Amino acid sequence: ISESSISYGEFVRICAEECGEEDRGMEVAKAMDESGNVIVFGGVVLLSPEQVAKSMQSLISRFIPAPNDPRREELQQMEDRKAAIDEKARAGVRAELYCGLGLTTVQTLGFMRLTFWELSWDVMEPICFFVASLHFVAAYAFFLRTSREPSFEGFFRRRFETKRRKLFEAHNFDVRRYDELRALFGPKTFGNISPMGH
Repeated sequence: ISESSISYGEFVRICAEECGEEDRGMEVAKAMDESGNVIVFGGVVLLSPEQVAKSMQSLISRFIPAPNDPRREELQQMEDRKAAIDEKARAGVRAELYCGLGLTTVQTLGFMRLTFWELSWDVMEPICFFVASLHFVAAYAFFLRTSREPSFEGFFRRRFETKRRKLFEAHNFDVRRYDELRALFGPKTFGNISPMGH
């Protein structure tokens, strides 16, 4: 038979022809199914069980990796590259935050100098009010743009993600492939970031 599958009725007919007794065709068909020589699947008989086994093995190996799967090594290399990129992005954001701390300190010291030595509180009060209002407007604009709470951690996360995305592009890091491998081999840790690097 050249086909890989036939109907169950046709299979029983062929079995009856081969054994020479029409009544024994059903018995022979059942015996062949139980022995594994064919696979009866509903009203269809699969004549090449080894082909089915190969197909199943191929499907299983795609979704359940073997311990020595070479993609594990690829994932490990990508994990190492990603860790280096994350650290570089984290360091860049920390540098920005330290610059922000420096600018805020200089602004505060400047306002103190102007308030107590150069000018008076009567002059500096409205200036301080408007500068504080501008800080609030900047925080509100950050919230509108990112839909995140305008906090130091929110700012860190936003800047980290932006820097990391740019570094991924600069280093030709394939995020889609990384996500595929992480889905295949284990839980995804891509989004786990914190200001402390844990």
